[in-house]
Amino acid sequence: MSPLESACRALRDGKFVLLYDQDGREEEVDLFVAAEHATPEAVRTLRKDAGGLVFLAVDPRVGHALELPFLQDLYAEDSARHPVLKRLIPNDIKYDTRSSFSLTINHRETFTGITDNDRSLTITRFAELARKPTVEEFGRQFRAPGHVHLCVGADKLLHQRQGHTEIAVALARLAGEDPVLAGCEMLADTGGRALPKADALRWAEKHDAVLLDGNDVQSAWLKLEAAMPRSA
Repeated sequence: MSPLESACRALRDGKFVLLYDQDGREEEVDLFVAAEHATPEAVRTLRKDAGGLVFLAVDPRVGHALELPFLQDLYAEDSARHPVLKRLIPNDIKYDTRSSFSLTINHRETFTGITDNDRSLTITRFAELARKPTVEEFGRQFRAPGHVHLCVGADKLLHQRQGHTEIAVALARLAGEDPVLAGCEMLADTGGRALPKADALRWAEKHDAVLLDGNDVQSAWLKLEAAMPRSA
């Protein structure tokens, strides 16, 4: 079984997968698990073993169905009423041209929304919603702002952007998994930098997990797309 096949199986089995974007970009490893399997214990692992921001990588098809806006666009559109937003335009990101961040949410049954139990509830219920997404049900179940960050993939995924959000969504599609993954950036213990890839690989070996390079996911995803029949 290839590393890609092992990673796809791991996602389907509710296990963790590590994704490195690529040299010359962020050069970070993010830890992911399928959102439907994001138990409180899994959220705790993301929080403690990875240490960055816990977020959801959301398929753009789900994003469109739920009418999820990009925060960058919201800030630009509302800058006339709130001029400070215009001053904060992220036009100097060193590794990309735009951000994938959308809304932050809590499930309406959570208390503060920040505990492992609360975030697990928000994440798993969002995964359920993503199977049949409607704006009405989204509003019925969730409130914003909250403590779980939604990151929506670019419409053309890896043709358009090669961030961890797009890599994760592409891998989910390859695995035939639900189109939402819970992820978190892996940080070094010093907190001053991302966890080096070699250290992330050691974590993967210790926990019987798979570390994939974003380029490998992209190659497999492009082959899958090329093999799909084109609509007339």
